[in-house]
Amino acid sequence: MRIRLAAAVVSGAALLSALALPVAAQAAERTGAAGKLSSFASKSVQSQDSLGNTKFSHAVINGGKDIVLGTTGTKSVTVTYTATDQNGVALTEAFLWQGTDSSTTDGITGGLGTDDNPNCTETATQGTYTCKAVFNIQPATDMKDNGVAGTWKLFLGAWDLYANASYNDDVTTTAIKKASTLTVNATPEPVKKGKTITVTGKLARANWSTGKYAGYVSQPAKLQFRKKGSNTYTTLKTVKTNSTGLLKTTTKATVDGYYRYVFAGTTTTAAATAPGDFVDVR
Repeated sequence: MRIRLAAAVVSGAALLSALALPVAAQAAERTGAAGKLSSFASKSVQSQDSLGNTKFSHAVINGGKDIVLGTTGTKSVTVTYTATDQNGVALTEAFLWQGTDSSTTDGITGGLGTDDNPNCTETATQGTYTCKAVFNIQPATDMKDNGVAGTWKLFLGAWDLYANASYNDDVTTTAIKKASTLTVNATPEPVKKGKTITVTGKLARANWSTGKYAGYVSQPAKLQFRKKGSNTYTTLKTVKTNSTGLLKTTTKATVDGYYRYVFAGTTTTAAATAPGDFVDVR
């Protein structure tokens, strides 16, 4: 079951209600289990809050790396974690959500769910389970009107073998960033030694609302040079993009080599490096 959580309709209680859906059928044979889950789901959740006996630890999102999304395709993100409960773990659920308070609609700016329930396997230590959840994120639909780039939190919920529910709405965090592109072009080429060359380029980043890449305005990019035969780039200067994301500067050409722009990235946008453009100095 795939659950997409739009910011306009999600609350902490709604998150827990969503969690209760897949387990309700499994718990139906246990007297009162569905009712207990329903009652539990109606409780409000406070930011960075947790409840229940199941404890979550060792959570890693996307191998510890930022989640970088372009405008098309599907990005599969794996989340691993450990769930520990002396009463056993029957089922877990995982969500990525963004905001300041999971108990209010206004406090949530976005949410993402998994296609299938996480896979949990009990270890040699009784009551300890290693789990894996996979988020298949489609920026064209999942991010268009649902959340923004920046910090996202991991919400984990679980039921033990007696259908007692637990959750933690801030197990760990990750950064979901917009993909960026960077180009470079040095002219004229070839150039006489000591003459001025012009180095242009463009920095653009994914726009999830339009499904296109747009110029990233007023951002610093380093102009770097690597001498032919060397493996090391040296920073010559820092240039800022203009109102359309374009870069332009000049420098003196002294020896054959490669010029490139490097963008360090921001909290919302991934880093980018332009391929080196070779200039022949005569």
